[in-house]
Amino acid sequence: MLHQAVKVRLYPTKEQQTSLAQTFGCSRWWWNYALNKSIETYKETGKGLGRSALNALLPELKKAAETCWLADCYSQVLQATTLNLTAAYKNFFEQRAGFPKFKSKHGQQSIQYPQNVKIVNGNVKLPGNIGIIKAKIHRPIEGKIKTVTISQTPSGKYLASILTEVEEKYPTTTEGKIYGIDLGVKHFAVVTDGQKVSKYDKPRHIAKHEKNLKRKQKKLARKQKGSNSRNKYRKVVAKVSERVSNSRQDFLHKLSYKLVSDSQAVIVENLHVKGMVR
Repeated sequence: MLHQAVKVRLYPTKEQQTSLAQTFGCSRWWWNYALNKSIETYKETGKGLGRSALNALLPELKKAAETCWLADCYSQVLQATTLNLTAAYKNFFEQRAGFPKFKSKHGQQSIQYPQNVKIVNGNVKLPGNIGIIKAKIHRPIEGKIKTVTISQTPSGKYLASILTEVEEKYPTTTEGKIYGIDLGVKHFAVVTDGQKVSKYDKPRHIAKHEKNLKRKQKKLARKQKGSNSRNKYRKVVAKVSERVSNSRQDFLHKLSYKLVSDSQAVIVENLHVKGMVR
């Protein structure tokens, strides 16, 4: 079986945005609480807390007067948060990633639903009290839905990453050219097939967006920390930053698709990258 993910745009109503914000907050609080609890336990005993031990803390927290609002959150979202935290710890100890960090309400927010998410009439239906959210699904969702990650970008957009399980399709062999790519400084990439040399520069509109982002970031830095003006302008900077990221991804996707579609093999080489992609 093969897993594939499709990211779609969501358009929740005002009421659904409020419910999502509460769920984001519960998941974020539980992540920070569980991470802090694991750190303190490790300092005291030399051992961390596993997934089962952390989930065992949730029933008491939901009954406590100070944290009874956790009971309003869909339970499997909190359990998925625990799973992600223990996976982050495992990646750290196996030297695949850095130490898990505490989450902030100012960054990108995300929650995960491990099951019971459905596609209804081209929209996404979430379990719990959120219900059906209007979505823009640009291609069919194939296979069985495994997990769905709902996120809110710093610019305020809502996205759903839908992970599905499909039967593996074995690629067919094709004939084509063999491209050599040199990633340079003056040009983004110099491509040759042994006979023809093509030079690709980074599009000018990306440099324009980057210049605009730098100007906006300087203006944000001059605003007083904690002020309403700074909080509002942070979203302006986030939108420009998102535009830069989207422009880069669009350029890289189109260039890579063009080269891969025409070639049998691609050899990439520069000071830091050396290898072959077939």
